[in-house]
Amino acid sequence: MRNGSRIGVVIPALNEEGAIGRVISAIPDWVDCIVVADNGSRDGTGDVAREAGARVVQEDEKGYGAACLAGLLALPSSDIVVFLDGDYSDHPEDMGQLVEPILLGGADLVIGSRVLGGAERGSLTPQQVFGNWLATRLILLIWGTNFTDLGPFRAIRWDALRELEMEDRNFGWTVEMQVKAAKAGLKCVEVPVRYRKRIGVSKVSGTLSGTVKAGTKILSVIGWHAFSGSAAHSARAD
Repeated sequence: MRNGSRIGVVIPALNEEGAIGRVISAIPDWVDCIVVADNGSRDGTGDVAREAGARVVQEDEKGYGAACLAGLLALPSSDIVVFLDGDYSDHPEDMGQLVEPILLGGADLVIGSRVLGGAERGSLTPQQVFGNWLATRLILLIWGTNFTDLGPFRAIRWDALRELEMEDRNFGWTVEMQVKAAKAGLKCVEVPVRYRKRIGVSKVSGTLSGTVKAGTKILSVIGWHAFSGSAAHSARAD
């Protein structure tokens, strides 16, 4: 599967003691390195991850993006980086479907689409379904790149990821990556992936405040990039 490429995995995790070991054990053995970014867990997430063979890095600043960035800093040199959640909602054994288009030269960024794959009933809240639909339609309308999902299970060329200069430290991480990839003209592909009910309670969609914050941040990221692009275009025209 690797075709000589070095493949690293980053898993942001917060209080996933009951799930993280199952996630790591299901990752294909052709992966070179697994980094779990422990986002301030109060349970044994870090210990379980280490016992399962992952490298663990601590990031106490709460935020999905902060954890992902910390994981990247701890990841050894890789050609492809795969991101997935630590709650066992993704199917790590399907990782080859995300990596293959990049290995074949047909993609820079591959999003695992839960919409195309048919998520298990109850694994996505109505708010998530609507929010994903709205965000991806706005990306298509503004930048012309067609996505169906903002799913966390994704793979990207390391060189392309570095060029995106990711900054968001919380709820806007996934949409920031897709918006920046669309703006940069990267080859973006979606593949259908399976998705199941997570182990435990979601830190975002599991609460009303988390859902509102995530939705607001996602729309603000899209709006900021749309406005900044228009402003730059107007400045060049002047």
